[in-house]
Amino acid sequence: MNILYPKPALLLSIYLLTCSMASAQSKKVTADFWLTNSDKSVLFQRQPKLTFWKTSKVAPPVEPPVIHVNTKRRYQEIDGFGFTLTGGSASHLMGMSKPARTALLKELFSTAGNGIGMAYLRVSIGASDLNEKVFSYDDIPQGQTDPEMQHFDLGPDRNDVIPILKEILAINPKLKILGSPWSPPVWMKDNGDTRGGSLKPQWYDAYASYFVRYIQDMQKEGIRIDAVTVQNEPLHPGNNPSLLMPAKDQAVFIKNHLGPAFEKAKIDTKIIVYDHNADKPEYPISVLDDPDAKKYIDGSAFHLYGGTIDALSKVHDAHPDKNLYFTEQWMGAPGNFAKDFPDHIKNLTIGATRNWARTVLEWNLTSNPQNRPFTDRGGCDRCLGGVTIDGDKVTRNAAYYVVAHASKFVRPGSTRIASGNNITVGRAADVKILDVAFITPEGKKVLIVLNDSDAERKFTIQDEGNVTVVSLKAGSVGTFVW
Repeated sequence: MNILYPKPALLLSIYLLTCSMASAQSKKVTADFWLTNSDKSVLFQRQPKLTFWKTSKVAPPVEPPVIHVNTKRRYQEIDGFGFTLTGGSASHLMGMSKPARTALLKELFSTAGNGIGMAYLRVSIGASDLNEKVFSYDDIPQGQTDPEMQHFDLGPDRNDVIPILKEILAINPKLKILGSPWSPPVWMKDNGDTRGGSLKPQWYDAYASYFVRYIQDMQKEGIRIDAVTVQNEPLHPGNNPSLLMPAKDQAVFIKNHLGPAFEKAKIDTKIIVYDHNADKPEYPISVLDDPDAKKYIDGSAFHLYGGTIDALSKVHDAHPDKNLYFTEQWMGAPGNFAKDFPDHIKNLTIGATRNWARTVLEWNLTSNPQNRPFTDRGGCDRCLGGVTIDGDKVTRNAAYYVVAHASKFVRPGSTRIASGNNITVGRAADVKILDVAFITPEGKKVLIVLNDSDAERKFTIQDEGNVTVVSLKAGSVGTFVW
């Protein structure tokens, strides 16, 4: 009888394959862990890696609540996290020495090294209330009009906003920019004032041309405007500058003037409606209910000075084919880190994204120690920046850390996935562990968790058959990446 034995080379191959499979099965999943404590004892610092255990093997006791992460259930894509670059913010940056400014902008807009990688900025079309003076891009002597935009000029923005945007785009060329007007030129308004009043219907076409010129002239500067909102806070005519624009007027302006003007000029900049508080979801819903306006609209934008963040889901449910954006929330000077930091993580980073927002933007990027500049007759005199700039000295405030916990890891193109109470039943009511999860374009999972209780708590993260137990102090936030 001839007995055939495997050749030595084949035996070696089988042995190596078996070892490789055993190694792969035993390889542990680890997660990066970035922490901020609301008592400021730790500020966005990397912690020792977490190790996940296979649930089928010996593992530490599971601590309720259990945050289940489920990549099979996916929601909206994310455009980015960031701030508004007001004229005042830009002027503070321009006042720094070139080396100090470059270092700060790299920290804010790059993901390399200590960079937090902000990917989205909002700017004002003309002045906001955080400019030193009110201006539009078509200011002409009283009694004159300029429907052909012959006097249109980006003017004061050439001194600060535009140079800073160019420096930022050199660091992050993929940055997306949203433009929002606080007021049209005074000659278009029925009260002849920068503050309040309404847009005269006779100048609807002219105002549409104003938007077109803004986008075209910024493009000539090498700055692409990804989207515009039609009016900042259209139901709040008390700022300086500001404008009252009811929903029915916004719908008419979009469907008969702004949308057709963009179409004629072959402008692909997105049109976003509302840009105001979550207490009036009926405003964007009513505009989107008009099919002739809706065809030009990309989505709706929100602030949270009124209402609750779940109002965004009401708009999504009414018009699920349109996008949602969170575009502004301030922190008041001098700031209260222990309150402001967890509050904004809860309502914006977690709350807005769980309610379909593609962006989460804090208010002004920078302030100075005096919280200037601001306009008279309604400018914000207590708006605290994400960072405070005093010469070349930089102080990072609560909003900086709110943005950092998401922006560095949840890159544009990431998608929100199911986590926590989306798929978990029976969470302990007295343990307020809040969370949101994403998957990045590279396939990494990002989980942001807030301990919203008044005591240190443990919880378990479960991803398929892997679990790990974590502890966070009261008011603390962890970002976990694996």
